[in-house]
Amino acid sequence: MEPMDIVGKTKEDASLPKATMTKIIKEMLPPDVRVARDTQDLLIECCVEFINLISSESNEVCNREDKRTIAPEHVLKALEVLDFGEYTEEVYAAYEQHKLETVDTVRAGKWSNAEMTEEEALAAQQRMFAEARARMNGVVTVPPKQQDPETEQKLDC
Repeated sequence: MEPMDIVGKTKEDASLPKATMTKIIKEMLPPDVRVARDTQDLLIECCVEFINLISSESNEVCNREDKRTIAPEHVLKALEVLDFGEYTEEVYAAYEQHKLETVDTVRAGKWSNAEMTEEEALAAQQRMFAEARARMNGVVTVPPKQQDPETEQKLDC
């Protein structure tokens, strides 16, 4: 089986967005470092292969537990099984951050028909990239919790 061979998928179907990956690669390196296009493609293929590896092992962990849905704890266990245990704390912190952002987004009315302006989307993207860089550099930041409007009203009484 080829590294990129996924049942029913072509190599192009099982890839990551090149523009996004190129941006991530460039942001992780010093500004004076250039990356050849072939190297960018290789890094993207490595990322896809890593995702396939983790997904496959997570599925095996899930099956051993007689579960039908891969849960975050299966992914964390897969990291340990594949000798990537040193990353579990960082991955778990990123997962917790994602949960906080998801809850805040739903509370903010994400599911209403309101859309972000281009400026808001760009600012959100830059914030997420900065948070990812901080996590990659070993700095885990947790945004302050926002209070519910009902809680604020109770405090005003």
